[in-house]
Amino acid sequence: MTRVAFVLALLASACANEPTAVPHTGTTIYNAETILTMQRGAETAEAVAVRDGMIVAVGSFSDLTAAYPGAALDDTFADHVITPGLIDPHMHVMLGGLMYAQPFATPWPMAMPGGASKGYPTRTAFLERLQEIVGDAPVGDEPIFVYGYHNLIQGDLTRADLDTIVSDRPIFVWHYSGHDFYLNSQALDMIGATPALHDTYEGIGLDETSALNGRIFEDAIPVLLAEIGPYLFDPDSIAEGLERYFTILREAGVTTTADLGYGIFGRSLENQIMSANWTLKENNFRLYLVPEFRALASEFGENGPSAVAQMAKGEIETPAPVLPRVKFFTDAAFYSQTMRLSPPGYLSGQSKDTEGLWVLEPEEIAPTIQPYWDRGFAVHIHSNGDAAQDATLAALSSLRETNPDADFVIEHGGLFSPQQVREAGDLGTIVSAASHYVYFLSGAYADPLGPARANWISPLGSLSAAGVAVTLHSDAPLAPPQPLRAAGAHITRITREGTPYASAQALQPYDALEAITLDAARALGLADEIGSIEPGKRADFTILSANPLETEGSQWASIGVWGVVLGGEKRPIVRE
Repeated sequence: MTRVAFVLALLASACANEPTAVPHTGTTIYNAETILTMQRGAETAEAVAVRDGMIVAVGSFSDLTAAYPGAALDDTFADHVITPGLIDPHMHVMLGGLMYAQPFATPWPMAMPGGASKGYPTRTAFLERLQEIVGDAPVGDEPIFVYGYHNLIQGDLTRADLDTIVSDRPIFVWHYSGHDFYLNSQALDMIGATPALHDTYEGIGLDETSALNGRIFEDAIPVLLAEIGPYLFDPDSIAEGLERYFTILREAGVTTTADLGYGIFGRSLENQIMSANWTLKENNFRLYLVPEFRALASEFGENGPSAVAQMAKGEIETPAPVLPRVKFFTDAAFYSQTMRLSPPGYLSGQSKDTEGLWVLEPEEIAPTIQPYWDRGFAVHIHSNGDAAQDATLAALSSLRETNPDADFVIEHGGLFSPQQVREAGDLGTIVSAASHYVYFLSGAYADPLGPARANWISPLGSLSAAGVAVTLHSDAPLAPPQPLRAAGAHITRITREGTPYASAQALQPYDALEAITLDAARALGLADEIGSIEPGKRADFTILSANPLETEGSQWASIGVWGVVLGGEKRPIVRE
């Protein structure tokens, strides 16, 4: 080596080991009253530096301005609190568009843009609301749709009740759960329902005389949709519903969400609706899709795992990114009392003297999942009742023998016995809990479940203590897609009646905030990209008027949301 080359090499080596100022071109430093990073051991900061949509540094304002000389300094949030972008890891786009397109007759106020709708918490108020909706309906013979009935709050609803309200045109009352419809005689005639169909479909409701009682649910829903689809799936009305629905997400400061059920209504229709109504630029939140196993089987047969891989790689066109994860079902719905219970089953309510419904029989769960599990896909499984948790955890125990580390996310998790809590921890599950089971229904469910099981609704404190990563989702539109409201509800465990429910199962404030940020990212397999404020992750933030960790849980829902930063770009809420 020549002398000149040797000297140059020494200089290069010295320069490589000296701290150098990071190029400031394109860098923006945001300072705030407080930045909640969700990094254990470095929970707060004063400033965050962003370049090309990514976080490049987090720390004190003085350190960052020294390290990034000439960076753009943005003090828009000097009097605000920055958190990682809030995440709702389980919602439904098509259901949101469908339900928010209908008149509401819900038992409690529903989230709406800028506020909430009215609730109808008694049978009398509900029936008066139905009469009002019928009176306001356009003249004609087209069917009338109403969303939001709940039998445990608003009382029984029969075909005869609906015939009294309207007898000359069909009316379809959609249960709050989304899993049941209640029809008058005209509507039953429209879909061609007969008592004989009960021999094929459990979900054809019969009364004590074996006549149609007007209830159509679960496995019989396709019979209904085959006739009402042209009315229910009108693209213009769905677009109106989605505008309301997406506005609620924006107003809540959500930066990321996932549709856990892609394909249930048919990918062609869903692709059309989502492509026409969602873009990242216009809607200000990231949307991911998780395919549903029955939809995959229907479209792709045994090639379902290969199809998921192709979707995740972008080789099959989709309206939003598909995650390498698949949605399964063990049992039916919490809200409609069709989740699967252990004996003696339901003690009262519309499912009295039954144990609820399986979607997959226990012995089918592991074999159905196995082809996807073997390809390395994470599993999300709807599992609500205590009998369902037994079956789900037994299937996971079997699956863990071939893949001990893959993500297995129990969705909703309506009931967990103490033993099931321990098993969930031992098996390394994640629980993505439905946010409002406790608030909406813990009181009303006391009689149908009985004293022991009524104490098992969403025991998040015990699950967290058992080592289970716990996150919260809305399952919107079935609960408000408002993560701060959801997290606050599980700090207080206050019900809609205003009383505490199983307070020992409350989350601590930090854990509650983690449940809608970092743990929500983990539940979607996105923790390397979002969920905390640290270098190398996306610059996705939610901007708040107050620090949740210094605010009573009962007030989290009232914390103001300025808007979000998405990929480093400020996106304030535009309120009309």
